[in-house]
Amino acid sequence: VTSSSTAVSDPLRPLTLISFLVSKRNMKRNGSRGCVTRKTRFGSRERDWLKGDAQRGCVCLYGPTEPQAPVPGPQSTSTAQPDLKLVLCSTSTTVEELCAQRDDKGLYLQLHGDLIRRLDSSERPLQMVYDYLTTMGYDDPLRVQQEAANSDLSCMIRFYSERPVNADQQERTLLKGVFSVRKGKTQLHKWAERQVILCGTCLIVASVKDSLTGKMHILPLVGGKVEEVKRRQHCLMFSSAGPQAQTYYVNFDTLAEYQHWHRQASKVVSQTISLVDLSCYSLEEVPEYLFYSQDVTHLNLRHNFMSLEGPGGLCNFDRFAQLKSLNLSHNRLGVFPESVSEIQTLSELNLSCNGLSSIPPCIGNLQSLQTLCLDGNHLNSLPEELGGLMQLCSLGLSFNNFPGIPAVLERLGAMDKLAMAGNRVEVLELSSLLRMSHIKSIDLRLNGLHCVKSETLEPIKQLTQLDLRDNRLTSMDLSAACNLETLHCQRNQLETLTLSGFALRTLHASNNRLATVNVYPVPNQLTHMDLSWNLLEYLPDWVCDSRKIEVLDVSHNLLLELPARLLSGLSLRKLLAGSNALQKLPDLLDHIPLEALDLQHNKLGELPESFFYKALNLKYLNVSANALETIPPSSQSEESLSTLQELYLTENNLNENCAALLVGHQNLRVLHMAYNQLLSFPASKLSKFELLEELNLSGNKLKTIPSTVSSCKRLHTLIAHSNHISVFPEVLNLPEIKLVDVSCNELTEILLPDSLPATLQELDLTGNSSLMLEHKTLNLFSHITTLKLDQKPSLNAGDSQGTSTLWDHGYAEMCGQRNKLCVSVLAVDRFGDSMEAAYGIFDGDRNEEVPRLLQCTMGDVLSEEIQHSCVDSVYMCNTFLTSHRKLGMAGQKLGASALLCYVHHESSEPGSYFGLTVANVGTCQAVLCRDGQPLALSKVFSLERSAEEMERVKTAKAIITEDNKVSGVTCCSRLLGCSYLSPWVLPKPWVRTEPLCSQDEFLILGNRALFQRLSYQEAVKTVLAVRDPRAAAKKLCTLAQSYGCRDNVGAVVVALHIGEDSCTCEPPLTTSEIRGTPTPISVPISVPPVDPATPSSSSGIASEFNSETSASEVGSEAGSTASDEHPSSGSNARPERRCSLHPAATLSLFQRQPSSATFSSNQSDNGLDSDDEAPLEGVISNGSKLEVEVDIHCCAFQLRSGPPDSPKEADLRHDSRGSDYNNSKVRRQNSVVVSATNGCLLAVCGREISDLKKSPSTSSLFGKKLSNGSVVAPEDSHNIIEVALEAPKKKSGYFAAPAQQDPEDQLVVPPSLEQDVREQLRGHRLSVVCGESEEEQTCTIGKA
Repeated sequence: VTSSSTAVSDPLRPLTLISFLVSKRNMKRNGSRGCVTRKTRFGSRERDWLKGDAQRGCVCLYGPTEPQAPVPGPQSTSTAQPDLKLVLCSTSTTVEELCAQRDDKGLYLQLHGDLIRRLDSSERPLQMVYDYLTTMGYDDPLRVQQEAANSDLSCMIRFYSERPVNADQQERTLLKGVFSVRKGKTQLHKWAERQVILCGTCLIVASVKDSLTGKMHILPLVGGKVEEVKRRQHCLMFSSAGPQAQTYYVNFDTLAEYQHWHRQASKVVSQTISLVDLSCYSLEEVPEYLFYSQDVTHLNLRHNFMSLEGPGGLCNFDRFAQLKSLNLSHNRLGVFPESVSEIQTLSELNLSCNGLSSIPPCIGNLQSLQTLCLDGNHLNSLPEELGGLMQLCSLGLSFNNFPGIPAVLERLGAMDKLAMAGNRVEVLELSSLLRMSHIKSIDLRLNGLHCVKSETLEPIKQLTQLDLRDNRLTSMDLSAACNLETLHCQRNQLETLTLSGFALRTLHASNNRLATVNVYPVPNQLTHMDLSWNLLEYLPDWVCDSRKIEVLDVSHNLLLELPARLLSGLSLRKLLAGSNALQKLPDLLDHIPLEALDLQHNKLGELPESFFYKALNLKYLNVSANALETIPPSSQSEESLSTLQELYLTENNLNENCAALLVGHQNLRVLHMAYNQLLSFPASKLSKFELLEELNLSGNKLKTIPSTVSSCKRLHTLIAHSNHISVFPEVLNLPEIKLVDVSCNELTEILLPDSLPATLQELDLTGNSSLMLEHKTLNLFSHITTLKLDQKPSLNAGDSQGTSTLWDHGYAEMCGQRNKLCVSVLAVDRFGDSMEAAYGIFDGDRNEEVPRLLQCTMGDVLSEEIQHSCVDSVYMCNTFLTSHRKLGMAGQKLGASALLCYVHHESSEPGSYFGLTVANVGTCQAVLCRDGQPLALSKVFSLERSAEEMERVKTAKAIITEDNKVSGVTCCSRLLGCSYLSPWVLPKPWVRTEPLCSQDEFLILGNRALFQRLSYQEAVKTVLAVRDPRAAAKKLCTLAQSYGCRDNVGAVVVALHIGEDSCTCEPPLTTSEIRGTPTPISVPISVPPVDPATPSSSSGIASEFNSETSASEVGSEAGSTASDEHPSSGSNARPERRCSLHPAATLSLFQRQPSSATFSSNQSDNGLDSDDEAPLEGVISNGSKLEVEVDIHCCAFQLRSGPPDSPKEADLRHDSRGSDYNNSKVRRQNSVVVSATNGCLLAVCGREISDLKKSPSTSSLFGKKLSNGSVVAPEDSHNIIEVALEAPKKKSGYFAAPAQQDPEDQLVVPPSLEQDVREQLRGHRLSVVCGESEEEQTCTIGKA
């Protein structure tokens, strides 16, 4: 990015607007069409001025040309780009001041790449940006200042110095030009140059060329025709409708003009009504030519910025003589436009979401008004004049501030529908409804209702529909509403419910506390009833007596049995009774019309013998998660009349004998028999399912899939993971096969046909440890969209097995019945430091772009944020907010739920090994298994499950639709992306940190679909039974699908192996013991014995690591000092002894490092534990020996000589927390240098650098490319020794040293140090006299 001009005034002078134009530059693409990438080119004076006050900042001003998507090819480089100008100002700088200094006419604001609004002269641009960022979730003023100057923010909030030109919008709003025109179909009229305009519903032709002052010819086009004239090039014929139709011929100059006019006119003539749709055009006034369209009856101006004054303003709308419907919603009007009340023909008026606080009395002039929508405003009362609108039949007052139902409504005799959702109505008096004898439908959702008073005995005859969802009702008696047909009362706290059954047709009462429902008389008109998620132990008798009930949902109750009369009913088509305590089904006495039956999660041991041949209409049956050992036969004879299409038998005790009983269901399309006791599936039986499309046999004991599966020509999904299959099933010849999952089996080879079916989209072969694929096979798989294979174990020296002893993970993603996978997973077992990890799951619901972007970027963002803050809530929150910004244009309209887990050292909690920080937005959830019980770590941000979020969204005046979605888009109140729904939907996450302990067994991450079908308890129980993380994740997803999930489902299982068996911590000291003056402490390092060599003049090096300590842990948790002072004696000189799994809670001078190697006790000459060894001579010892069980892969050392850092530098280094995600950073402390290159530690005096470089075993390693891809330059300040060591075998609690070391197991020591090392090892039991002179150089590791 280059700077084309600069004009900087003195940044230190005390002016509100400090600098006019700092930098003007061209934009450079960064993958998002509307974003720029640039580095701020402020000078030192500007930067100093910005640092002086957080209320100062930079506003990015864009030029008038709206950014366009780059065109592929060479010509894309020449596409015009808008200029970017950086303007220094403060939060008090107004638009007027900015324009005065720049000689601009105004500034324009664009939010989320959508509408563009002219700013008022008193508005303050920088303050608007700060407010926007604060609303997003940023708290730190300095971070807000920094984010405000980030150009990526332009995808969310952008300022223009001139209104951007949108050619497409102009085309749809107004087309005009001077063309050759001829009137009529005959040749009597001649061609003439005339001004032609297409606006609204009419074609306007001027009588004089280039002039609109003369007579205007108006041609209404609605219902007319527009046709191509073939005998003239680029000519169109426009004709009006009706017997007196007129015709105009227009000859255009270019093909482009011809196409534009033809396309726009064709839309107009195809309309059945005279509708003009100018919504979402950022209009301040309508084109003046629109008033010529006198036939306009419907005008849609939704989502604009219409003004009251001006030639095309609202004050002139009375010129529309036939206007019946006017939509002015979302126009930021602020006040009711009184000029609208002069349009006497209006029958429909929408003024929703305009910030109105009152309605003027002139509303009474609209005597023809039938529908009035005032939703999403700030109204709390209505004028009396509204009662004079005798034709008003529908009134929308939702999401206002009404404390009760307005009394003026009693006078509206024609009104039958009242919408008052989201107000402040707390008490509903049924007596008041008696005075509104005309109202039939009332919507009182989301009002905080806690009482329905039914003091009157007089029946309420007019009320037929009542919606009381999402309130706080505990009891309700609506028996007075004798004609009530539909009642919605979900998600209350109802314990009793009494209704009249005379006219009741539909009852929705789920998610309450109902033990019974009283309805009298028997509701013989009832067809649909939902009583799920209540406390029903039995079904009321009147349910069985209802004659017309078709759909009954009583799932998630406490039912012990189902009445025989219920199943024998002649009307019941769908019965959902899952998640109860049913132990058996009653015998069926006769044929029943039941088509769908869900009995999952009960205690059924068997089904009635006659079940299938009595329920001949049954098409869907789900009996998963029961105790079935067999299933009934499909018929009494060989011929079966079964129509069953979907059968779910997962998680039972069925064996292979049941397969023969399934043969009669020859119409089966979906069969799930996962997690049963199948040893085989009879080949002859499988061939009978010719219509089978989806087969799931996972989690059994199958050794093979019968070859007769090739007879299932319609099969598109085969899932058979977690078996013992050794031969790949013969499904690759099936013409419609799309998905094959044979993971977690025992496959050894795959026999492939010459070509694979083009329909194959996903093949999962993971978890087959013996499978070896040839290059030919891999090439054949190259066209598969999703091919999942195991990664080969890395043999690089830089890899470490250290983390595998602490945690490992497995994950699964399944599309279900969706065509695309919108769930992504992030899993990093070694995140930055080898003793840290990061896991995440992202669910885009209907889009796959945002989850993929988050999967690729969120880990990097987290690693950056950790560098800036050590507060978990800060760095996690900023990670989400930064990821939200980095979504760019994709995040404007699309969004995703996100959950991120970060496992890190936790030193703030005494006795804890690690901390787990969880952050989430949306509906993804995390559950920790602690001592066999689930512990929820996340918060579900859905409107239905969070009253706090519901109130916040209501206060922000969002429109919540009946399905509890914000603006009908999403049920989540917090997401990454969907920035156009701000401030209703925010990206700020919920953050929680939980110290991990030895009772924590595993962590489960899942999306909404997973935990909709599986409870926390069942999910934990499932993983406990499987243990292997990958197989457990697979099982979770498979169970969710068998339980009825049809959406994408994803799960991550992280097995935790954090225990006490390797802890070497000693009890903490008492308060009196630690009051002494702190003394620099060092941890000795032991080096293995080597051949004799010339002793070095320096003896200040010694190392000792037991089998349980990684270098990264010591580097991150232990302090490094080099002191010439003698250690003080006594108990107060000895700090609490800690191990790496229990990092010290005291201050740490080293920060976390990316670790990939450890030292081990196999470097010892006798294999003794570290506690058996004495301090070494010349080393300040604290008596602490670190012991862990970690394999050894490599040791890399960084050398440096020089004086110790100052205490100030050490303090600064201590204050910064975070791991080096970039593995090339080097951390230094005193004369010991910790290299973050591959996580290993070097403690060598600076004078030995040259000797090390001369060593044959090390000289070739300087400048070597490391296993992580980073390259270390061969410079004195970046010298590295890398030695590959073989990991010892574990025996009991500690490692036993091998009897004889292999050559590659030895740590090579320079000849100048060999004798010194040998002497130290021989005298390791002697006492230490710490009287070293200042000249002796020592390198020690410890903690202060």
